[in-house]
Amino acid sequence: MSPVSIVLVDDHQLVRRGLRSLLSAETDFSVIGEGSDGLTAADLVERLQPDVVILDMVMPGLTGVEVSRQISQRCPRTRILILSMYANDAYILAALRNGAAGYVLKTVSPEVLAEAVRVVAGGQKYLCPPLSGRAIEAYIQRSDSASVDPYETLTSREREVFHLAAEGYNNTQIGERLAISPRTVETHREKIMRKLNLQSFADLIRYALKKGILPLDD
Repeated sequence: MSPVSIVLVDDHQLVRRGLRSLLSAETDFSVIGEGSDGLTAADLVERLQPDVVILDMVMPGLTGVEVSRQISQRCPRTRILILSMYANDAYILAALRNGAAGYVLKTVSPEVLAEAVRVVAGGQKYLCPPLSGRAIEAYIQRSDSASVDPYETLTSREREVFHLAAEGYNNTQIGERLAISPRTVETHREKIMRKLNLQSFADLIRYALKKGILPLDD
């Protein structure tokens, strides 16, 4: 049987190096690629087609949740495992709603991480301890019964603009990152504010914090 192919996506090089070392020590795993930016992660996964992608929850450009949504649409065969600092119900639910097969805290042991990879690679869902004490199906049922989130009405491009704007990039900088004109960026921002019923940049920041697009202060 061929090893489980894995792509790592985290904006911290030391974290990626540590993950690669831990996972490569398992004879049934093969780390085939790394990414450091949410904006390019889906392209990387689409190119490499790994069995499993391990995503950081909070990254520059796009969060792990948004990258999960893109990967689940573009690479449905790839299983998605979120690696996060946050044991937050809203984050976990958002991850599962957007295609993640598992959610693991960064405080887990190497053995638990390896188990999570094997479980999701095998087609099942995984929440690490202490999260695993909560029923995965309960999260999915909550997801299915939840009312439509206005954020879900944003297009992929609008989400990219939203994430970069929340990180403090101006229209010119966003345009350079996304290869579009500043005027097009402004049009997207106007649509975002209208769809999310936001009135100011402060409202945008508060919304980004609530959605986990920007990390909450510890």
